[in-house]
Amino acid sequence: MQGVPALVAGFLGVMLLAGCDGRTAQTSRAIESMGQIDQENMAELMLAAADPREAVSYFTEALSTDPDSLLHQRGLARSLSRAGDPAAAIPVWQRIISNTGSTADDRVELAEAHIRLSDWDAAEAVLNAIPPTHESFQRYRLEAMVADARQQWQRADSFYEIAVGLTPRPAGVLNNWGFSKLSRGAPRDAERLFAEALQHDASLFTAKNNLVLARAAQRRYELPLLPMTQTERAELLHTMALAAIRQGDTGVGRALLRDAVETHPQHFEAASLALAALQ
Repeated sequence: MQGVPALVAGFLGVMLLAGCDGRTAQTSRAIESMGQIDQENMAELMLAAADPREAVSYFTEALSTDPDSLLHQRGLARSLSRAGDPAAAIPVWQRIISNTGSTADDRVELAEAHIRLSDWDAAEAVLNAIPPTHESFQRYRLEAMVADARQQWQRADSFYEIAVGLTPRPAGVLNNWGFSKLSRGAPRDAERLFAEALQHDASLFTAKNNLVLARAAQRRYELPLLPMTQTERAELLHTMALAAIRQGDTGVGRALLRDAVETHPQHFEAASLALAALQ
């Protein structure tokens, strides 16, 4: 019977060790998970807040120790594009999409890098390789831009409309759609789209400037009723003046340039030089 306590003690010891091993494994998994979360948070922070070149350095350094990390590869590719170097981002995206863990969104971002270089053929080829079931705002925004470049207007309008419906912040894509209409010689449609963009984002100066161009193309030389700073008002008057002069309405352009010079809170050199050239 003396062997029984020893047997029980041994059994309990094994159980305790097994319990320790189980807790150790759980702890290791938890630490690993926390480390992954920390890496993801750091990657998001670098992409959102850091200077693009600093982000490029961060992700390059991270990949030197973990070259297979898709998280850091994506961070590097996005940082390179943000830094104005899409040509360097393209081989990184190509490496990513060759990985089994890549997604359709990775291909969309590769297509955007090609578009930044005006390589429409490559962008179209990448987009065509994405399954039609992948429906995202970014995908349709790029599809619209490619169709625009091909002057496939009906197709472009269809993609712009879909993209607008897939985002809560459509101001940018509405502005692009409006500029497409303006370039086709449809200033009235363009004006409507620029006005709609400004309803979603009243601070979008590009849309304000484009709206003025659309109105000027119809020889409507008065500023729209929009919230604007004094500096913005002067710049918009300058834009409208140049559009009037290009259309042969030199007298109107001269008057608008004078208004721009007088309106600007500081010396408005561009408008002053244009006015001096006319006089």
